Amino acid sequence: MTWFDESRLDDESALGAADLRLRTLAESGSRVRREVGAATEAIAEAVARASDSRPRAVIAAGPDSRLLRAVLEPVCPVPFVAWPNPGLPGWAGSLDLVVVLAPEGGDEGASSAVAEAARRGCQLVVATPASSRVAEHAGSRWTTILPTQTGDQLATAVAMLSFLHQVALGPVASPDAVAEALDEVAMSCAPRRDISINPGKMLAIALADADPLVWGGSVLAARAARRVAESIRRSSGRAALAGDAEHLLPVIEAARAHDLFDDPFADVGDSDGKRRPALLVLDDGAEDPMAQAQRTRLESAAAERQVRVETVTAEADGDVARYASLLLQGTYAAEYLRLGLVAG
Repeated sequence: MTWFDESRLDDESALGAADLRLRTLAESGSRVRREVGAATEAIAEAVARASDSRPRAVIAAGPDSRLLRAVLEPVCPVPFVAWPNPGLPGWAGSLDLVVVLAPEGGDEGASSAVAEAARRGCQLVVATPASSRVAEHAGSRWTTILPTQTGDQLATAVAMLSFLHQVALGPVASPDAVAEALDEVAMSCAPRRDISINPGKMLAIALADADPLVWGGSVLAARAARRVAESIRRSSGRAALAGDAEHLLPVIEAARAHDLFDDPFADVGDSDGKRRPALLVLDDGAEDPMAQAQRTRLESAAAERQVRVETVTAEADGDVARYASLLLQGTYAAEYLRLGLVAG
């Protein structure tokens, strides 16, 4: 049996024990600056190489390709394919641009993709450590390595998106705006900041007795929702779920209406020993009518079943910066949830 002790969120010794994980979150903005700064010359080289002609298609290969798809797919002026499997699509060739995110540098799927791209003569841009296994497989006259240093997926993606924007294949993804958005979250959710004014700690408290259902309306907010749910599952062991409205509505509608006779001091959300769901909405300001309709359905169902609704907002400059803000806010909450949960 575990229970949540919110006093631990302001306790110096408890915070000290979690210092490494929280410090890693606080340094998210600096990692973006480091990765983009280290890759500046390589990005310029890749831009010069790509300036002759627009590629027939862009293929984002490797296991981290879905983040690039979330950013590029709606706006890329040429066909765009995310290919998370080993190797490449059978049609990929010398007319195509292959981009790969491999921040750790040892992934077998990414190694397979870059080796195949080099063999076929594709223009290849790989964000990976310069001395890594992936870099060794990527060698060709058409390859540019964007050297990475931190192993941070988001920071690596921002460096790649900077290149793609400069060759008119992707939207503006200002590294400065992303780093500033991350810094703002780190300051507002800082460990020494009191519970009463710390949004990360307050969200952790709100989710302490619940199984979170995480929803984001835009493509990027939905991806942030999946990543936040993963963080909550890792930190708490809770059955956090992210998905579209049609996936989450049945869970909300199956929740038992709150009973006035439930024990208010129980450690669980329901008198039958089961935690109740809580809806966590990640709002990046997108105004898509379909997404707004889905949100209305979810919130109406939650109100009917007396399911608590929590909202995380992001108002940073740019889609990628807002994604980064939502992701870091949710990750801070997951770490504070981990900190507050104790075995009883």
